[in-house]
Amino acid sequence: MPSIAGGGRGRLFAAHRGAIWWLQRRQHPPFSSLSGGGGRGGTPHLPVLIVGAGPVGLVLSFLLTKFGIKCAVIEKNVEFTRHPRAHFINNRTMEIFRKLDGLAGDIERSQPPVDLWRKFVYCTSLSGSVLGSVDHMKQEDFDKVISPISVAHFSQYKLVDLLLKKLEGIGFQTCLPGEIGNSTQDLGLESKILMGHECTSLQQTNEGILVGASVNNGGRILERKLHCGLLLGTDGARSTVRELAGISMEGERDLQKLVSVHFLSRDLGRYLSTKRPGMLFFVFNPGAIGVLVAHDLEHGEFVLQIPFYPPQQMFEEFSAKVCEQIIVKLVGWEPADIQVLDIKPWAMHAEVAEKYIGCNNRVVLVGDAAHRFPPAGGFGMNTGVQDAHNLAWKLGLFLSGVASPSIVQTYESERRPVAIFNTELSVENFKAAMSIPATLGLDPTVANSVHQVINSSLGSIIPRNVQKAVLEGLFSIGRAQVSDYVLNEKNPLGSLRLARLRSILDEGKSLQLQFPAEDLGFCYEEGALVAEDCGEKTQKGVKLEHSKRASREYIPSAKVGSRLPHMRVRALPASSEGVFSTLDLINRDKLEFVLIITPLKESYVIARATLKVADEFKLSAKVCVIWPQGSADVEVEESRSELEPWTNYVDVEEVPRVSGNSWWEMCQVSRKNVILVRPDEHIAWRMESDMVRDADSEVRGVFSQILCLNCHQV
Repeated sequence: MPSIAGGGRGRLFAAHRGAIWWLQRRQHPPFSSLSGGGGRGGTPHLPVLIVGAGPVGLVLSFLLTKFGIKCAVIEKNVEFTRHPRAHFINNRTMEIFRKLDGLAGDIERSQPPVDLWRKFVYCTSLSGSVLGSVDHMKQEDFDKVISPISVAHFSQYKLVDLLLKKLEGIGFQTCLPGEIGNSTQDLGLESKILMGHECTSLQQTNEGILVGASVNNGGRILERKLHCGLLLGTDGARSTVRELAGISMEGERDLQKLVSVHFLSRDLGRYLSTKRPGMLFFVFNPGAIGVLVAHDLEHGEFVLQIPFYPPQQMFEEFSAKVCEQIIVKLVGWEPADIQVLDIKPWAMHAEVAEKYIGCNNRVVLVGDAAHRFPPAGGFGMNTGVQDAHNLAWKLGLFLSGVASPSIVQTYESERRPVAIFNTELSVENFKAAMSIPATLGLDPTVANSVHQVINSSLGSIIPRNVQKAVLEGLFSIGRAQVSDYVLNEKNPLGSLRLARLRSILDEGKSLQLQFPAEDLGFCYEEGALVAEDCGEKTQKGVKLEHSKRASREYIPSAKVGSRLPHMRVRALPASSEGVFSTLDLINRDKLEFVLIITPLKESYVIARATLKVADEFKLSAKVCVIWPQGSADVEVEESRSELEPWTNYVDVEEVPRVSGNSWWEMCQVSRKNVILVRPDEHIAWRMESDMVRDADSEVRGVFSQILCLNCHQV
């Protein structure tokens, strides 16, 4: 393991010099205007302005407010959309939601029962032959072996509703355009969500960013100016902030175009709940092809995704009546209560922003504004929420004058590689999803190739009506491959295709719901941490071989940059707190570092140094001593005698695991290690305690590196 103090006198001197420089400079903090107050010429000023009130923007505003940072949100729409959009919430995001005033518990109580959404179903119609199905939940998901909470299935608009309630609980107010008047001054913007405010311009100033917003106030267009120290773009895949900041996207565009149909049918919901419950239904028959997302079977809420090939197919052709007809073809019978609520065209992209930070470090992209994935695997919103979680604590320490401005740059160096990896994985998942229709004789690549030829210069000489006829003819031939005549066990070709389909499903080569290794096992290689110089390749620092699905099992690790592994522990002496997760050692309401040790003399020395140095740096820190199972209260008294006069420590004992491994064995390190955990539950530093010669110097160097105090950047 690398030693900061032992890595050369020059490195140690630089770390100490940077720390001294920063501690002195905090008397006159950079971006002094970020504390709030007036902006340019009386223009309202905020430390942080967030553009976009989707889940990512709302999570970010909640976290920043909890950390004492004043912020506001502007949203171009006058009301929040009721389209379900994203719906799968993975383990890591649910862990983050546990820390948002019980949001995860609210989701668990409100989501549909897991037995109604644990499967993906492949069929010829929703009431016809089932070609196969995959159950994506395992017993360990319910036993909470790798995480203290399970994944969830919960529509995005319902999540937004819950987030708004949480924000109201900490003083936020949602304001319509007419509720804030026509003045551009003295609005008292802090802790407000301003609806109907569209970001139209950005201008850099000496103090930050001057934002122009267009407001439709009862038909009267008002141009409002808002001044902020930092502008955070959480305004989605077609981000205006990204465009105004001049940041381009890199990757593949238009992998697939689709029409999304949001509809209700309690009849269909009741039928599927009793006959074949599932989350996703992949339906293939001669009349229609589509993917049905069952957002809520109990209430009959669905979204149908239909392949779309413009310009031969016009979006205007997908009227509510036409969409109802397609739904009936996919169902196999006609529900009496189909209600089409919304029809939208959309394009699937696989892109990541060339950079996350622009305009002299004053503009930061978060969530879909920074990356656009295919929906296969559900990484879009989850990656965005985790972006917000990574950024919030860094902004909290920077804007409070504890960390250097350079810590904001580590958001990009940590999160952008994650987005690149998740983009590649999402594309691979999309291909896995397409392998099923290809096996059935409906190869989407053939349709896409013909479509490209028709749209090429060669195809452009063909009249539009002929182009459409050719395309429709191709689709008819393709859909005939899944007719009952072809797709049955008595037909040699159909029997072969069905056998191949079963093989794909049985071997886990179809689209999966959960990705534990990528969800919980991603590891930051560089950033606000003390990197390990051990030559190990981490799951995000290198491109994994996507085809090796069997290797996607999550393996707990205490590597620097990893999320702290989950293990159940019990507070000592015995208390009313009962059993809780190691992830709960990290404070949910304030920015706090946690040092995890075992009760060894050398480790206590580093613990005392950590509490002392954290106090010097004006940081909140806590020590956690993990004792073996069955430790007596009298033994635990050792912590008090070793750590006094410090009181910010906790003793816990391990709760036995099925595997029988201790905490340190699970983490794959010796019990001599000390582990420093950041406020976002990722490991910032690890060291064997008997390798440290000068604990105070070592810890000063560690905190200097994490807080980027060696960088004199303004």
